Amino acid sequence: MAGAPSTLFPSQPDDDYHGTGVLPSQTIRALIRDKEIEAAVDIGADQIQPASLDLRLGRVAYRVRASFMPGPDATVMDKIAALGMHEIDISQGAVLEKDCVYIVPLMESLRLGSKLSAFANPKSSTGRLDIFTRLMTDRATEFDRVRRGYSGPLYIEIAPRTFSIVVRQGSRLNQLRLRRGSSSSSKLGLQRLHEETPLVDSPPGEETIREDSIGVSLDLRGDPESGLVGFRAKKHADVIDVDCRGVYDPHDFWESITYRAGQGIILDPDAFYILATKEAVTVPPTHAAEMIAYDTLVGEFRVHYAGFFDPGFGYDPTGEGKAGSRAVLEVRSHDVPFMLEHEQIVGWLRYDRLTGIPDKLYGDGIGSNYQGQALQLGKQFKPVT
Repeated sequence: MAGAPSTLFPSQPDDDYHGTGVLPSQTIRALIRDKEIEAAVDIGADQIQPASLDLRLGRVAYRVRASFMPGPDATVMDKIAALGMHEIDISQGAVLEKDCVYIVPLMESLRLGSKLSAFANPKSSTGRLDIFTRLMTDRATEFDRVRRGYSGPLYIEIAPRTFSIVVRQGSRLNQLRLRRGSSSSSKLGLQRLHEETPLVDSPPGEETIREDSIGVSLDLRGDPESGLVGFRAKKHADVIDVDCRGVYDPHDFWESITYRAGQGIILDPDAFYILATKEAVTVPPTHAAEMIAYDTLVGEFRVHYAGFFDPGFGYDPTGEGKAGSRAVLEVRSHDVPFMLEHEQIVGWLRYDRLTGIPDKLYGDGIGSNYQGQALQLGKQFKPVT
């Protein structure tokens, strides 16, 4: 890539060989040093991901009657004063009930310069539990977007959809990305990137590459031994502590979906599914990727509630192993039952250029949970047997 550093991981990564794009880890670290990102409690090194920052819940949650948008003339706390029902102390842990809406002030706040904006996604484990989250800022007219030059607190809206959950001060449900200018790739740029580092492990045709995104399809053949192709959430399961790892028995919370030759899956609009892409996905160190969650051009269903892939996801820096990790899909049909079939295009991955190569990559080296994954539930569950 023209202008890129001569080595993949220079001792001091050049974070500005592109003037615009998503900011890498070392630039996020500099923003924290320069107080453009602040927090009530010091930000930990493990919060800084290759191209994103994990955000932490604060001490209290506000149960509100309905979701809302602050709008240009109000702060989030103004709206909570009007719509709030009660305040919950979550400092030592508390249950957030499914089908209820909560607003939680985050520990982090921003004082962005005039050239920086930000946007947010749920973390992967959040999406796999069907926890609907959105970032909010004062006087905002959009969710999950932080306008250029914003200075002020951050809030998260939390609406558990399938399972009631336990959260506490410091729990991490969403992540923030920062951007200078534009970051999206052109169709030609995406084609060239795919030629350099295959982004999916099957050659995309004209029907699967468009503008700045590449299509991925559904795997309904699954594991050749077990025939497992996905999971459907049980409606009346126990509460889940979001900070636990490998604790819960999947059979208590999920029904298995197995391969049936020549048949697809009919999505129930009231149900939540975990499925996987047929393609293995790679995100090279120069880019981050995002799944476009809801595209009516391919059907009335949503395929991803988290949707962000850090640089290094599915990437093998040695070139000696098998690159690519399959994307896990968090699927919910809207309004009507909808049939999905094997190899049907179900989503689009948009690739965003970084301003520079991050000084860390997604993977085992930083304790990432889903590198090399196939079909996989959230980190809270034991392996499926």
